Amino acid sequence: MGRARVLALILVGGGAVGCAPLTRGAAGIENAIVFQPKPFPKGDWNPAPRTEDVWIDSSDGVRLHGWLAEPARGPSRAVVLYTHGNGGNVTNRRHVIELFRDRMNATVLVFDYRGYGRSDGRPTENGVLDDARAARRWLAARAGVREADVVLAGHSLGGGVAVDLAARDGARGLILEGTFTNLPDVAASHVPLLPVRAVMRAQLDSVAKIGAYRGPLLQVHGDADRIVPYALGRRLFEAANEPKQFVTIPGGNHNEHYTPEYVAALDHFITSLP
Repeated sequence: MGRARVLALILVGGGAVGCAPLTRGAAGIENAIVFQPKPFPKGDWNPAPRTEDVWIDSSDGVRLHGWLAEPARGPSRAVVLYTHGNGGNVTNRRHVIELFRDRMNATVLVFDYRGYGRSDGRPTENGVLDDARAARRWLAARAGVREADVVLAGHSLGGGVAVDLAARDGARGLILEGTFTNLPDVAASHVPLLPVRAVMRAQLDSVAKIGAYRGPLLQVHGDADRIVPYALGRRLFEAANEPKQFVTIPGGNHNEHYTPEYVAALDHFITSLP
């Protein structure tokens, strides 16, 4: 999401006259900017302590890689699938394992979408949604729970992925960090005078989907987020059903969520899950 301004300029320039749909070439450019993977070997691939390398097949046969972390003490409080943002790979998400496994005493799977890290393929909107569905199916089978009993947590673009899963199939709980209404809204917030909504193919239209989810929601957003405006997070929250809680991080930017206030709210959220 860090290149929304560039994305908007390219989309408008790459479309046909005025607000015509994207050409195939421009759509490819859009994908290349929406998704910013770091393929292997970029990153520190020494596994985080007490994690397991796992391999998952998506519905179209694309092989995905992830890290599974299970708590060392007592029974797991929750089984969590974490869908990360549009950049990097699992090696940039060690803090997620530290938060969910070590501080929340939960089982957590952090995986890479196609084209990220050690996962095969190239990312597209439909592809990453299929990948998340396959990862949840694998995690539920491994943990011995129903897919609907997996807690979904997502950051930024990954929040849009998590909303799609929860809206379609339900979830024990939904946790959203710095998540937007939809991709065109983010692009338009950076270049408000350009008609990006008319030409973008990628949508991740969470604000249209989230009303279909009827379970607990915890949402966190920094009020100084320069990538996904705080107002977009609030609009998404307003479209969601109860029970729901919104945690504002005063002065927080796009990646500044793990404050004591959020950690305390997350701990209470997990404790209160049905």
